[in-house]
Amino acid sequence: MTADPGAATVFVVDDDPDVRVALDRLLRASGWQVKAYASAGEFLDGPPRGGRGCVLLDVNLPGMSGPELHERILERGIAYPVVYLTGNCTLSTGVRAMKAGALDLLEKPFDEVELLRVVELAITRDADRLTSAARLDGIRGRLARLSPREREVMDHVVAGRLNKQIASDLGIAEKTVKVHRGRVMAKMEVRSVAQLVHLCDELAASARH
Repeated sequence: MTADPGAATVFVVDDDPDVRVALDRLLRASGWQVKAYASAGEFLDGPPRGGRGCVLLDVNLPGMSGPELHERILERGIAYPVVYLTGNCTLSTGVRAMKAGALDLLEKPFDEVELLRVVELAITRDADRLTSAARLDGIRGRLARLSPREREVMDHVVAGRLNKQIASDLGIAEKTVKVHRGRVMAKMEVRSVAQLVHLCDELAASARH
């Protein structure tokens, strides 16, 4: 099977050329794009950019180890799910991998069916991440359309304040509050205060991560 140019990409980081070749064949046969790296330095020199994907990362890389590279990946804001591959996994390595946020850890020689299952899970998780990111970008774009006064009114509405209270808080007429409130609802593309609160909660939650 030839990989679809629009398919997700699996980034393989392993110093063993036989492993890289085997994974390349297996993953391409399953319809994914593959980009392989022989070392951590090679990966950092040409890191992945955009699109759906995941990283298959050998634990025992020469020089910079897999867990060390994983830390660098996170520092650079690369959000792809990471799956560790190891031929000799110690308890401390496993704990470190999970603490770093690895999706899974597979031992070599790996079972092909299990590896493909984990890769499928990783790609699905990354697709969900991208969908969520696109949604948040859309919400931020709508928020940016609000005037400073509309933003003030929205903050008060979300806090549960009534029109009369908002008018008193901001020193404006209640009628003016109603006008701003209507514009907020239109620009944020919501039909109810509950929906507006939900959007603001989503943004607040994303800011905490």
